[in-house]
Amino acid sequence: MTKEPVPGRVAHARVIDAPLDVAAHLAAVEGPAVGATDVFVGTIRDHDPEATGTVVGLEYEAHPDAEGMLAALAGRIALSTGTTIAVSHRFGTLAVGDVAVVVASSAPHRREALESTRALIELIKTEVPIWKRQTDDTGSSAWVGL
Repeated sequence: MTKEPVPGRVAHARVIDAPLDVAAHLAAVEGPAVGATDVFVGTIRDHDPEATGTVVGLEYEAHPDAEGMLAALAGRIALSTGTTIAVSHRFGTLAVGDVAVVVASSAPHRREALESTRALIELIKTEVPIWKRQTDDTGSSAWVGL
């Protein structure tokens, strides 16, 4: 069965408490009309200007409406750019190196794919009710970005 991408479509938008599969996001947006695919993979890093010491992990909490809001934002971006989007954000306790968010966008041309990914990740950071608490190697923890 051949998968035909429909421009302006959200292949999936999830907020889950399990590891994210980057390859599955890429597969969700592929198709014969696709000339460009862009992907953003956000990972937990070991440093942050707000941390007292070395970051050892993050804990994400998500509002019950977070997935619906993520889907709505992805739909808005997909329609405005004509792209196909697959996006997921993880919640729960994550360690350094774990994947926290994946955005994959595809389109016939690179400009739309690149614009779609960038626009969506920026909206996720400001509009989706997902909060993170950062813990460092001193045992200190703090909510970040509130």
